[in-house]
Amino acid sequence: MRQNDSLAVVIVAKNEAARIGDCIASAKFADEVLVLDSGSSDQTVQIAEAAGARVVVTDWPGYGPQVARGFAMATTDWVLSLDADERIPPALQAEVRAAIASGKHDGYRIPRWSEFCGRVMRHGGWRPDYTLRLGRRARAGFTSDFLHAHMTVDGSVGELTESLVHLSYPDVHDVLEKLDRYSSGSARDMHARGRTASVAKAIAHGLFAFVRTYLLKLGFLDGRHGLMLAIYNAEYAYYKYVKLMFMQSPPTQPEFPA
Repeated sequence: MRQNDSLAVVIVAKNEAARIGDCIASAKFADEVLVLDSGSSDQTVQIAEAAGARVVVTDWPGYGPQVARGFAMATTDWVLSLDADERIPPALQAEVRAAIASGKHDGYRIPRWSEFCGRVMRHGGWRPDYTLRLGRRARAGFTSDFLHAHMTVDGSVGELTESLVHLSYPDVHDVLEKLDRYSSGSARDMHARGRTASVAKAIAHGLFAFVRTYLLKLGFLDGRHGLMLAIYNAEYAYYKYVKLMFMQSPPTQPEFPA
């Protein structure tokens, strides 16, 4: 490793005992693996420490601020943000090291392979799914959006070709849980930006999300999983606008007939 080539992988986690070990194992090529745990009640901390990560137990200021906190705690020249449901395959590990050594850019966007209920999705807008995850620590930051917080890099950004593995939606239970949580978070972000909603907007956005996923983004080529994903995206769009509508005008107490 040359000077200015050191790398930390920063992972934020809570109650990820089932996944944190494999996640850390895929990140061990880095010079430091830093896990920020926000109060797990399972064995996440113990498993992470046994796997060789440096673990910091802290509060939860939000996803973006938590990752930014991890960047500040890292002691390396470069940082890579990784979620507990993601893995860094060997080919990507080598490409990350080569990109850092080249010094060509200040940050890199990385494509992802993502699963949906047991199938790797190739269409529907889920591929290549580039996401900015790697950057020089001195130039890297993270936005504070409630749901779609993302990494920022002050400088030139390139793209890698090898992919992260994203174990995003392992089963239908996870799909339904994330549908509720993500639509609530998105509604909160839209409300903070002054967006408005109505039933008509909710229906229109839901219909467009289905058409975009299933037809325009060729989701039908992924078979029944592509149809499921299109329905999920339609429901997500519909519910986030409905939730935003009720944030603007909370429902009143109903008056039942005597």
